[in-house]
Amino acid sequence: MPLVAPSLLASDFLHLEEECKMVNESDADWFHLDVMDGRFVPNISFGIPVIEHIRKIAKKTCDVHLMIEEPEKLTEAFRKAGADQLIVHIETCRNLHSNIQQIKSLGMKAGVAINPHTPVEMLYDILEDIHHVCVMSVNPGFGGQTFIPHTLKKIRNLKRAIHERGLHVLIEVDGGVTLQNAKSIVYAGADVLVAGNTVFKSPNPKTTISELKFIQV
Repeated sequence: MPLVAPSLLASDFLHLEEECKMVNESDADWFHLDVMDGRFVPNISFGIPVIEHIRKIAKKTCDVHLMIEEPEKLTEAFRKAGADQLIVHIETCRNLHSNIQQIKSLGMKAGVAINPHTPVEMLYDILEDIHHVCVMSVNPGFGGQTFIPHTLKKIRNLKRAIHERGLHVLIEVDGGVTLQNAKSIVYAGADVLVAGNTVFKSPNPKTTISELKFIQV
């Protein structure tokens, strides 16, 4: 049974409080919060003030995904804003191990994200230091994109490496997750499904979350 992390990037920001309450009342496990700086990715989303307000309502884990340059400069600020877990991109961290240690020293769980073009083998030396890997199954920056099929092979390879090392690192898949492809994603080895449009554009978001959560593999 996968964990489900609705991505608030796809929510109705005019009714953000109601959207957060819906996630609280649903079978979802985490809030997935995408932070974009317009530098690392060609888009700007929301930042610390919005996360502070979400944290006041959110009753579940806040999984904050930093798609930003120089994340180490804002790590402590995101902790204070309410992040329980902080994801940094391997592509933006010159000293990734240092970034991970910084996150953990501040009491958060550390995650590392990889873009579609980045080989999962680049993560092998730091797997034992992290809580989860966020495998990007679309190019980061915009919601509503189509799942990249090659991601399934990356998930399988990563799952094998985790098992061979006897680790308990979660694999989170972010981008293009739908009710139609979720089964194959979980079957490949995903532990966490990030879903944006699939949830928030659904006629019944709570039902959709439940269908993702209790998908039969």
